Amino acid sequence: MVEKDTYKTIDRAIEPVLFKDKNSKFHGYAYPVFNEEEVKAKLELLKKEHHAARHWCYAYQLGTETISYRANDDGEPNNSAGMPIYGQIQSFDVTNILIVVVRYFGGVKLGVGGLINAYKTTAQLSLEACNILEKTINIDYLITFDYKNMNKVMRVIKERNLNITNQKLELDCQITISVRKKEANSVFETFDHLFEIDIKKINT
Repeated sequence: MVEKDTYKTIDRAIEPVLFKDKNSKFHGYAYPVFNEEEVKAKLELLKKEHHAARHWCYAYQLGTETISYRANDDGEPNNSAGMPIYGQIQSFDVTNILIVVVRYFGGVKLGVGGLINAYKTTAQLSLEACNILEKTINIDYLITFDYKNMNKVMRVIKERNLNITNQKLELDCQITISVRKKEANSVFETFDHLFEIDIKKINT
């Protein structure tokens, strides 16, 4: 089995989408997020913006290899809001994403089936409005060497078409490279076999 080294995510927040059912309004938002602090910050902003709303239901998924997720019904009946939203995140196979659906109650109860449909549809419309990108899972390495070995290192970087993310070129030089996961071991070995060159993985 080939190890997966790509994932899908969104590149930016969308303009909110609107779904209506029996006078209830559902505003859908999608944001790229990388940690729970960002999730909390986005929710706080939306609660200020929509302070008159009844519910702020959401789901998020974080991570590329180790996945964490949460679905929140925010006062709606159990599993009628958060999980239908999360189901759409899974259906579109995206990560590092937060979807919030803000509901204004319109006076007519929708029932659990109606709620599930409304939250699912709003999440789906939100995701359809997103620009979904496929990215590679990368591993970062720090290469340390003396200036005299610069040509040796740069030749490998050029031959392997490696992406330099940071460099400090003084008497002792440091270059940080980002390598696609499936190529990481062979790139590591190439540098590791070079005399007077040190390479180590950076935990990002």
